[in-house]
Amino acid sequence: MALADWLDRRRGWDRLPPPLGLLTLMGLRNRLRQSNLHDTGLPEATPELIERAADPTHRSRRSVDGTLNDLESPLMGSTGTRFGRNVPLDETFREAQPALLDPNPRMISRELLTRERFLPATTLNVLAAAWIQFEVHDWFSHGKNEEENPWELALAEDDEWPERPMAVPRTRRDPTSDEDPGTPDTFVTDDSHWWDGSQIYGSDERFAAAARSGEDGKLRIEDGLPPDDLEQVAAAARPEVASNFWVGLALLHTLFTLEHNAICERLHREFPDWSDERLYHKARLINAALMAKIHTTEWTPAIIAHPTSKYALRATWSGIVGERLGRRLGHLGSGDLLSGIPGSKTDHHGFPYSLTEEFVAVYRMHPLIPDEFSFRSVAGDELLEERTFPELGADHVRERLGEIGVANALYSFGVAHPGAISLHNYPRFLQRLERPDGTRLDLAATDILRIRERGVPRYNQFRRLFRLRPAETFAELTDNPDDAEQIRRAYDGEIERVDLMVGLYAEPKPKGFGFSDTAFRVFILMAARRLKSDRFFTRDYTTKMYTQAGLDWINDSTMVGVLLRHDPTLAPALRGKTNAFTPWARVG
Repeated sequence: MALADWLDRRRGWDRLPPPLGLLTLMGLRNRLRQSNLHDTGLPEATPELIERAADPTHRSRRSVDGTLNDLESPLMGSTGTRFGRNVPLDETFREAQPALLDPNPRMISRELLTRERFLPATTLNVLAAAWIQFEVHDWFSHGKNEEENPWELALAEDDEWPERPMAVPRTRRDPTSDEDPGTPDTFVTDDSHWWDGSQIYGSDERFAAAARSGEDGKLRIEDGLPPDDLEQVAAAARPEVASNFWVGLALLHTLFTLEHNAICERLHREFPDWSDERLYHKARLINAALMAKIHTTEWTPAIIAHPTSKYALRATWSGIVGERLGRRLGHLGSGDLLSGIPGSKTDHHGFPYSLTEEFVAVYRMHPLIPDEFSFRSVAGDELLEERTFPELGADHVRERLGEIGVANALYSFGVAHPGAISLHNYPRFLQRLERPDGTRLDLAATDILRIRERGVPRYNQFRRLFRLRPAETFAELTDNPDDAEQIRRAYDGEIERVDLMVGLYAEPKPKGFGFSDTAFRVFILMAARRLKSDRFFTRDYTTKMYTQAGLDWINDSTMVGVLLRHDPTLAPALRGKTNAFTPWARVG
C-alpha cells in the first residue's frame, strides 16, 4: 500500500503501464479502506426485526426498506439510517455563519458555473446522462425538510432573481444529532443505502404495492409506460424526487419495468408453480443485479475510459480471469481477485455499511444534462421535434412520449452528446428551476451550499484527507488560465476557500475521464463497497438464491441487449455496439 501511494504521487496511476497501474489502484483501494471509512452510528435493531432476520422467507428477498441485508445487523443500510463519512468526523463540522455562506453560492453559480455555450462530452451519449440520475434515485435521497428556516442568500444588484433574498431549503437533519452536542450533524437517507433497484420498486410499502400487477410477479405497465396513478403515488410519497422526473428517467423506468416483466416470464417458464410473490421477489433480485452489472461494466467504463480503469472495473465484476473463463470455472475461492466480487465473501472492512456524504458530493454531475434536445426518427434520422428541458419535465412526460414515441426518444438520446462535467457548463434551466409546486431553485447554488452544509471539506482539505497534494496556486487548480483567474477573483485570492465542486469541475482529468481524479478516489473506495458489503452480491450470489436461470440472465445481458429485447427497431443504430452509453450510429 505504501508503494502504491509512492507510485501514485510520483507518477500518477494513470501514467503507469496498465498492469502496474492496476496494482497501484488495488493498493490505493486497500489504503482507502483503512483510512477513509468512518462510522456515524447505527441504531439497535428491535426484537421484532431480529426475529424476522431468522425467517427464511425474509432472508431470501430484498426488503422494501433495506432492512435484513446484513442478518447480524438488520438495520444496516436501511431507510432512515445515517449517511457515513469518508473523512474523519472531526473534519465534518459545518462552518459557522457567515463563513458557511462565503463566498456567496449564488455568486459562484453565476460567475463560475453558468453555461456560456454548450460544451459536449463527445465520447458519451445523453442516455448516459439519464442513466446516472436513474441510478442516483436508487442510491440516496436526504428527504424533504418541512421546516420554515431556509438558508438566505443575498443577491447582487444586477441579479434578476424574483425573490430577495434567495431562500434555499436546508437539508433535513437527523434529530438524534442533538443527543450529543459535541459531535457534528448527521443526516439520514430516505432510500436504502443498498443497490437494490428502489427507484423502480419503491422504498415504502405503498409505492411497492401500487407498482405491482398482482399476476405472475409482474409490475404494472399501461400503453407502454408505467401507469399514471403510480406517478401520483410517487409524488405523494416522495415529492422532492417526483418533481425531478423527466423524459430521460421515464425511458429508463419503462425499460427496466419491462425487463422485470421479461425476467418474470422466464422464471415462470422454468418454475410454473411459483406464486406471484415468489416470482416478483426473485425477478427483483435479478433485475437489481443486472442494473448493478450494467453500471459497473458499461456506464462507468464509458465515462472513465482510461485503459487501466476500464480493466479494473471489468475485474471488479468478473475478476482477472474474465467473464468467459469465469463462467466455465465458477467462482474461484472466497476472495474477489480471481473471479470478481459477485459470489465472493461479504466484507464491510471494519465499518457498518452506508453510503457517505462525500460520495453524494462527488456524484453531482448536473452538467451532463443539455438545455436543448433534438428528437429524431429511428427509421430515418429525420428531425421530429426540438425541445428545451423544461418541456420534457414531470408535467409533460406522457405528452412528449406520446408525440415522439419511446423508440424515437431512445434513439435520439443514443445519438446525442451530453455536456462535459466542467466549469461554465451547468444547465441554465437548472439555475432557474421552477418545480411543479411553484417554488424556484438555483440548483447550482444549492449544490454548492449542500456540500458545505453537510460538512464536506472544501477542495484542498478534501484532497489532503485522501492523501492527494493540495493546489498551492490557482494556476494548479486547472489547465485553463482564464478559469484560474476567474476562480481567484471569486474566492478573493483565498485558495483554501475553493469549494469542492468547483475544484472537481476545474481539475484536469486523466486521459479518457469524464470526471476528476479527486472524485475517482471516492469512487475507488465506494463503488466496490456497494457490492462487497451486500450479501446479495457476495455470499448469497448463488444459484440457490438467484436460480441458474437468473444468473444466466445477468451473465448474458448487456444494456445493448436490454434495449434490443424491448425494442428491436433500435438494431440499426446499435449494430456492432458493445457499450450503449457511447454514441450510437446515425441511421438513414
